[in-house]
Amino acid sequence: MEVEGTDETRTSWSAVGETHSVLCDHAGKKRKQDPSPDPVIRIMEVKEEEESEMMSDHMKDSEEPSNKRVKPVGKSNSLTGVITPVKTPALKRIGQSISRSISFRTDARPLPPAPLRSRTKASSFPRRRNSQCWSDTVESHDLTAKEIKRQEVIYELTQGERQLIDDLILVKKVYYEPMLKLKLITEAELGLIFGTLDSLVPLHQDLLSRLERLRGSEKTVGEVGPTLLNWFPCLEAYVTYCCNQVGAKALLDQKKHEKRVEHFLRLCQESSFSRKLDLWNFLDLPRSRLVKYPLLLKEIQKCTPPEHPDEDTLPDVLELIQSIVAEVNKKTGEAECQFYRRGLNYLEDSQRLPEIQQSRFIYCHGELKNNKGQRLHVFLFELALVLTKEDREGAQVFHVYRQPLRNALIYLEEIPDGEASGAGAFRGAFTGNDKVKNCFRVSSRGRSKAHPYSLQANDSFSKQQWITCLRQAIVQSRDRTAHPSEPQLSLQSDPALCHIADLSLSSDTELADHTSR
Repeated sequence: MEVEGTDETRTSWSAVGETHSVLCDHAGKKRKQDPSPDPVIRIMEVKEEEESEMMSDHMKDSEEPSNKRVKPVGKSNSLTGVITPVKTPALKRIGQSISRSISFRTDARPLPPAPLRSRTKASSFPRRRNSQCWSDTVESHDLTAKEIKRQEVIYELTQGERQLIDDLILVKKVYYEPMLKLKLITEAELGLIFGTLDSLVPLHQDLLSRLERLRGSEKTVGEVGPTLLNWFPCLEAYVTYCCNQVGAKALLDQKKHEKRVEHFLRLCQESSFSRKLDLWNFLDLPRSRLVKYPLLLKEIQKCTPPEHPDEDTLPDVLELIQSIVAEVNKKTGEAECQFYRRGLNYLEDSQRLPEIQQSRFIYCHGELKNNKGQRLHVFLFELALVLTKEDREGAQVFHVYRQPLRNALIYLEEIPDGEASGAGAFRGAFTGNDKVKNCFRVSSRGRSKAHPYSLQANDSFSKQQWITCLRQAIVQSRDRTAHPSEPQLSLQSDPALCHIADLSLSSDTELADHTSR
């Protein structure tokens, strides 16, 4: 995870990656408490110090002993080593872009010590997460190793639903309601940030109750396929929620520049009930849960014996959930493209290429430097490459820099590291020496006002991803131009595009092979 404010470039890639690891929590020590009634929080116009104290009081009312979410410890009955990765393009790209813009402040100033506060009733927030495996919940059984593993996966599916429900209820109670009550953010803005989060809670409560009813007297689950096949269509509600995430994240980042909002969010993150998670971590949990369903289904299918009743049902269930994830991914990609298109500010009418408006998705976007050392936010749309300068006021406005390039006419040139003739314009602009690295050049083949653009990535890996995406965009755009009547493959269905973590420095060769075919 990267930290804001550094010189590291932030790039969002078009494909999504691997969802892995099973979350489990370890609780801290319980704090000694003396019974006394809760203090009443009053809302009033006060000095900044008093206002901060009021927000601190609210945080303390909900505070629990320190409970940090950590990576699971590998053990024989854990699913960490069992579940295999899955590719889910646009959803994970949003998640990567989101996670890389979140700042976990390692040097954050600690809160001053405060006297212990007492409550007359137990908190509604759990002190610890249930990290038990299925085998820990039964005294004895006579199941085979394969059936035990199947029960473990189904139990993880059930526990994951329970934990998600707890988190969604928590985020509404300790973030939404206090910010509305303290008038930190307007109700309309909170509606945009939280989206349709409320509608997801009863949805997952329904699945949880169905799964719990499947458990027999011996705490084992027999046939789970028909239940999931009947419930998974409800996940189409995620289209609305995930499509709203791009704009929600942008608005939340903008509001964080306000001192009162930033202070409130910092207090929440430093409080134990948040498990050191940022607000956006909580808002992004539903998306993370969605892309995990195919993983769990594959594991259940793998552990199901041939004679089991689920053997015939699970393939249909897996196909259904994959199609739902693909549809949510497609709609999310379209919403992301539309959001950034609206944020473009054209300085000249000649910059308004029709290819920009015709683009349905974004291959990738992120920060690159030009030969003057200026930081540019570059968008590689489906049909056009657009260089912009981001608005310094924190608003999601991107001023178009120079003339955009049509992908079908782009000439791409890779500049070898340290090459004087190719990278001479970069000399001394960034590093203060003659060895300039990670550069490439794009220009237009046709008659255009566009001049060649020499760009520098942050590292060789980032450079390779840009070159790979550019070559893919060029090939597809030229195919589209040559065969306008033929349907074009979208980003999500293109096998040549894979997750950034799956790409290597040999990706150019692989792409060249694909192009030759």
